Amino acid sequence: MICVIVLLCSCLRLLNGVFADEVKSVSVMEGDSVTLHTDLIHIYTHDVILWMFGVQSPDEIIAEIYREADITSFINERLKNHLQIDDQTGSLIITNITTEHTGLYQLEINRKPSVLIRHFNLTVYARLPVPVISSSQCSSSSSSSSCCVLCSVLNVSHDVSLSWYKGKSLLSSISVSDLNIRLSLPLEVEYQDTNTYRCVVNNPITNLTQHLDITHVCHTSAGLSHVMFAVLSFILLLHFKMSVFKVKSLFSLSVLQLVSSVVVLLKL
Repeated sequence: MICVIVLLCSCLRLLNGVFADEVKSVSVMEGDSVTLHTDLIHIYTHDVILWMFGVQSPDEIIAEIYREADITSFINERLKNHLQIDDQTGSLIITNITTEHTGLYQLEINRKPSVLIRHFNLTVYARLPVPVISSSQCSSSSSSSSCCVLCSVLNVSHDVSLSWYKGKSLLSSISVSDLNIRLSLPLEVEYQDTNTYRCVVNNPITNLTQHLDITHVCHTSAGLSHVMFAVLSFILLLHFKMSVFKVKSLFSLSVLQLVSSVVVLLKL
């Protein structure tokens, strides 16, 4: 019964000259430009073209073209500085795009006696931060030959994941759907490990990679530990020698006092 009703509604729309297609998904990075195409070769004299926008549904007119009156206007004050219209095709061009432009766009072409409607689902992704790899504290169960590192990214946006790879093999991954949070992913390797490790942050359309330099990150950490151990050993040795020197000094002083006393007694 439901299928029959849907079919009847579709037939009525076609009889009324209203044609609509499926929603087209478009993804773009923040700061780039994107064109939502009308697929028209040119605009006729009596054509009226409306572009609408909304986060949940396209309910606000943002641009309109009345070719007969030679009028092209941008309605939305918040978006108009980013909008352009292709004079020949009526396609909508969004420049220097921001995440605020994410949402649903509707194109309505009134070409009597028919109306063509198209929908676009535009997703704008924020620029990815560069991953930072740093040394971290190993757990008590880690071996003495292990090096522990941490890969982190700050202020990531939605649909971002952070992953560790060993060569081409995925070792671990973490993702987030919230905004402006920090992602961190640990990794434990051996000091003498010669494999290639890389930390990758990515969203659905791009990624950034940071390679792990074990010699720099791990050996620097180990080197600092060795230096601290050497300094501590030197301090303990110095303290021991000073203690021995003090004992010897006290012993020498006692012997001198004893000899002096004996000399005094002999004089008597």
